Amino acid sequence: MSDLKTKKSIVIYFSRADENYGVGYIEKWNTEVIAEYIQELTWADLFKVERKTPYAKDYTTCIKEAQEEIDNDERPEIVNTLESIDDYEVIYVWGPIYRWQLPQPMVTQLEKLNWEWKIVRPFTTHEGSGLAGVPSQLRNLCKWAEVLEWLAIRGSSVYQAKDTVENWL
Repeated sequence: MSDLKTKKSIVIYFSRADENYGVGYIEKWNTEVIAEYIQELTWADLFKVERKTPYAKDYTTCIKEAQEEIDNDERPEIVNTLESIDDYEVIYVWGPIYRWQLPQPMVTQLEKLNWEWKIVRPFTTHEGSGLAGVPSQLRNLCKWAEVLEWLAIRGSSVYQAKDTVENWL
């Protein structure tokens, strides 16, 4: 396989600041830090998925809201929609793990895209859940894509993870 860092790429991510499990209140979103590392190292474009109605600022309420969306298989409205990934060969995808799954705003976005002939590089931030049940969920959403090795980084260590990201790339 040729060097993926030289291919036209985009990072599609969901991230949230405010109170995070294990790290308290943060201003810079954990997954956003990793997305920016990837952009810096690959020159990828960035696309941030944002829930139109933000989740609650406190962690417990946020997770309750996220769990409700997951339980009801909801597709929350997002601020902007990426209409196409046709111009990209490599798509870096991710965000935090909510209740062992993708955040539903990511599902809203990913379902809208054509994944044929794409290379997907998934990454996630977590505080102990690892990848949970997300690999199979992402493979179902990104049908016909080649899903490569995952990168999972603890949210509390994102500022020390640049070398880890570079080695993964």
